[in-house]
Amino acid sequence: MRYRIRHHTVYRYAEPVRRSVHELRLAPRSGPLQAVHGWQIAAPGRLSEARDGFGNIVHSFTLGAPSDTIGITAWGEVEVLGMQAGTHGAFQDAGADGEVRVSPLYFLSATPLTAAPAPLRAFAAPFLAARRDVPALLALAAAVAARVRYQPNATSVDTAAAEAFARGAGVCQDQAQVMVAACRSLGIPARYVSGYFYDPKAEALASHAWADICLDAGRGLWCSIDVTHRCLTGGRHVRLAVGRDYPSAAPIRGVREGGSGEALSVRIEIMPAQAGAA
Repeated sequence: MRYRIRHHTVYRYAEPVRRSVHELRLAPRSGPLQAVHGWQIAAPGRLSEARDGFGNIVHSFTLGAPSDTIGITAWGEVEVLGMQAGTHGAFQDAGADGEVRVSPLYFLSATPLTAAPAPLRAFAAPFLAARRDVPALLALAAAVAARVRYQPNATSVDTAAAEAFARGAGVCQDQAQVMVAACRSLGIPARYVSGYFYDPKAEALASHAWADICLDAGRGLWCSIDVTHRCLTGGRHVRLAVGRDYPSAAPIRGVREGGSGEALSVRIEIMPAQAGAA
């Protein structure tokens, strides 16, 4: 599948922002699961581009003049690639020649948002006691989705996996972080993934989140599981960034001086595109 994607974000402030610094992870990169066919970002400041230790494309800009509106738009085309026969959902994700990335083992350590208390670890342990392959991980993901029921507005971007697990409700971000926390607590590297999920029936599309689970750290072998939909990712998933938790893979982060009364609006459009289209 090939998609045309447009992601438009606007911040409005009752009191103007005096100065702000912004970090964007809004540019997908080509890899074993997708090929990017052109991508652009428009922002009110001069963009600089870099790669972080996870392999993400990171853009940043600074605004030094007062502003009561900050708009950021990213758009382009991404082709989602099919899995090779016989891989059973596994893929290799290693840096290109000369690219420095953290080891998959870096994704073993917990963060404040992905720490797993004893009840969460006890919940996950039976699913991975006998084996730690893709079917076992999918069974755990289904159990997480059932335990942390999808409920819009039940949590915020600051909600920790432990809190969502105890509450029994959350959104895709929470379900992904609970899955990540569960796997790490049992010695399995796992990372948070931000991206898009194409749903032609949805009235309004939003960013999505899921989890990458490491199957073999030495070979850089992973599987990608959408906890919300209880499946391996496939032809409707477009990856933006990976990280240890939501903040390290968030599409937009920043700090500001001033700017009280913030109001945020996000509009995401995803349309299938013909493979040969310009």
